[in-house]
Order: sequence, then structure tokens, then C-alpha cells
Amino acid sequence: MIAPSRRTLLLLGVAVLAVLALGGAAWFWNAAEQGRIMAAYADVMVRVGAAQGATATPEVRAAAARALEAILARHPSSAAAPLAAHQLGALRYDAGQYGAARAAYEVALARGARGTLRTLAQAGVGQTWEAERDWAKAIEAYRVALALLGPKDFYYESLLLDLARAQELAGQKAEAVKTYQRILKELPQARRAEQIRARLMALGG
Repeated sequence: MIAPSRRTLLLLGVAVLAVLALGGAAWFWNAAEQGRIMAAYADVMVRVGAAQGATATPEVRAAAARALEAILARHPSSAAAPLAAHQLGALRYDAGQYGAARAAYEVALARGARGTLRTLAQAGVGQTWEAERDWAKAIEAYRVALALLGPKDFYYESLLLDLARAQELAGQKAEAVKTYQRILKELPQARRAEQIRARLMALGG
């Protein structure tokens, strides 16, 4: 077996160093690029915060929504995309644009919203259907949101109330009664227990 020459070993060493250098440069470039993207999202979110104030005009809110749409189009895979999409949904909902709001909430879910953000986005989908008086789809959306929660989760009671209300509006009296009873059974210290008991009395439950 012939040993490689010193020149060959030197060339291999240079090649390895070059690959490592390129890899390091690519890593630093990617880190810098991600930093720029997050800074751009942060800038837009400051504008959104101002647009959600009580004194914000419809024009300011519309401009914030357009800024969110633009940055989501430019950087759809950013880690900040789910939150930005949810905020866009909230702005569109407040403007009465329920279809556009639902589309934004669904983008938040598709982009990997997790935990509380996922719950809020899924609940938002239900609220848009409810605003459009499509009770069946609202009920389904609330059930999907509840499927990932338990009695100890913060939004559990609120979502069960949303579900019961949608069931009432859909004319599903028996189902609404079961949902209200479920709240009292699973959450004995429910914050809205008196409201729930009042609805059960009204429904004959």
C-alpha cells in the first residue's frame, strides 16, 4: 500500500479547513439573517401594539394588518410567523372581516403555533364561524380546541362555555345542557358557575 504524499496530505488538510470555514461562514450568515428577520418582525409587532390601543383609528389598524401580511409573505417560515398570523387574525376580526380573520388564524396553526397560542388560534377559528352564524362549524372548531386541553388548563372553562353557547344557538338544547353540566362537574370552582346554573335553569337542565 502506497502512503499518500506530503503534498496530498497538505491539500486534504487545506480542503478540510476550507469546508470548515465555509460551514462556519454559512452558520454566521444564517444566524445574522435570522436576527434581521426577527428584528423586522419585532418592528411590525410594535406597530400592531399601537394599532390595538383604544384610540387607534381604523386607518392605523388597517396599516398594521397590511404590515403583518407583508412580513408573513416575505418570511413565512420564521419562528415569529405563528404569533404574527394570530395578531393579523385579531385585527381582521375586530374589523369585522371574519373570513380573512379565519384565514389568518389557520395560517398561525399551519405555521406551528404551540401551547396557548395554538389554543387561541383554534378558538379564533370558532369565533369567526360563530360571527358568521355557522354554528355547526363553530361547534367543531371549539371541540378541536378542547381536544388538546384538560380541566387544569386556563382556557378550558372559557372554551366549554363557547361550545355550550354555540350549541344553544344551533338549537342543540340537550347538548348544551350536557356541556354546562360538564363544566360544573369537571370544574366545581368554575369562575362563571352562577352564569352556568342560570343557563341550565333557562334550558330546563
